[in-house]
Amino acid sequence: MAEITRNVLKYLLRLVSILILFLLANSKTISLLFSWKKLGIITLVLFVVICIIPSVFNLKIEKGKLRQTAQGNEMLIIFFYATVLTILYSVPGFLGLYKVTGLKLWINNSIIAFVILAIAFWNGMLRVYFTSTQLGIRYRLIGALVGWIPILHLIALGKIIKVTGEEVRVEHVKNVLNERRKKQQICKTKYPILLVHGIFFRDSNLLNYWGRIPDELIKNGATIFYGNQQSAASVEDCGIELTNKIKEIINKTGAEKVNIIGHSKGGLDSRYAISIAGAAPYVASLTTINTPHRGCEFAEYLLKEIPENQQKMIANAYNATLKKLGDPNPDFMEGVTDLTTSNCEKNNNLMKDVEGVYYQSVGSILNVSRGGRFPLNLTTNFVKYFDGPNDGLVGVNSFEWGENYQLITVKGNRGISHGDMIDLNRENFDEFDVREFYVQLVNGLKEMGF
Repeated sequence: MAEITRNVLKYLLRLVSILILFLLANSKTISLLFSWKKLGIITLVLFVVICIIPSVFNLKIEKGKLRQTAQGNEMLIIFFYATVLTILYSVPGFLGLYKVTGLKLWINNSIIAFVILAIAFWNGMLRVYFTSTQLGIRYRLIGALVGWIPILHLIALGKIIKVTGEEVRVEHVKNVLNERRKKQQICKTKYPILLVHGIFFRDSNLLNYWGRIPDELIKNGATIFYGNQQSAASVEDCGIELTNKIKEIINKTGAEKVNIIGHSKGGLDSRYAISIAGAAPYVASLTTINTPHRGCEFAEYLLKEIPENQQKMIANAYNATLKKLGDPNPDFMEGVTDLTTSNCEKNNNLMKDVEGVYYQSVGSILNVSRGGRFPLNLTTNFVKYFDGPNDGLVGVNSFEWGENYQLITVKGNRGISHGDMIDLNRENFDEFDVREFYVQLVNGLKEMGF
């Protein structure tokens, strides 16, 4: 009942805000139609209040970026409807249907309306542009490109309002859920979690490889560490690096073991660390996410078809760049070669599962190529030719490893890509909540005593 009352009051306040903005924007002509000088002063004061706090009922939204997104979204809604009312009001005035208005007065009113509405618009737009996660680069660019094109700018505005409104709703619900279960610490596992990245990435404080997932796990009690192995090197070299990292974590925390969650090639690196490099006594479980355990046929094909001199040119450029960014000894060709079907088959014969370590795996599938974000929307059909149904990079038949395996997808034309499984694009979409998936995954490890 309280929620219904709050929503009713919010919509009433929104309606009043729209009317205030409309009255102020058209004050030049309305003042001739009605006697409202005192009301005009009050309206101006209320306009300033609206611009500072678009809706006092957004105060229930958590402080910080999300509240600014919510208030920006509210301001854009107010602007949109006030603009529609202004257009409906101005057209008869331009046609001379209001006897008290002339063309000069109409022009003066239009200038005032433009300024007032522009203030409201930029107040809302700047808030969402600087705080929204879900707008991404795409919607920001679309808004900037079509902002001055009639009709198209309204369509873009409607999309921005819809996206940011849904973002506020989803994030608020998630924050409320986390607050309710905070005391339960459902991700507080016996052993800390080690997140191991895939090829061509490094763990970074500026741009977390795992997106919003680590923060969500920490909110629910998890202790998180990162593999921080080289971005591109052989499975052997990365496996040795991970073993050293695991020992470092053991010494730092006093924990007996770690739970590893490895994405893509990170799963292969982790298996090497456990089976060959000596990490087995310090590992309770390994969960591989979209890992090419049986390799990628398309990678094998590319290495055979691309001329050797071009391969060396790409490899040298990559290695030189990543060495400057922190990799001690990057090796592009070794990293890629260890993802081929033949090399994975060879390594699988060496990297036997170790008794006492719990192995499980997860994979996902894109339903159609356009379901993935660039560049996976371009590679899906190519990979499908060689490896069958896939996540944009790895075939479904390559994912399964260990005692438990789950393949994740959604209905419709999207599916879940290789990047979606690590929240690469920080994107919310229907039917799959990647952050909650990891919360439940880690909770499952906790329930098993790990």
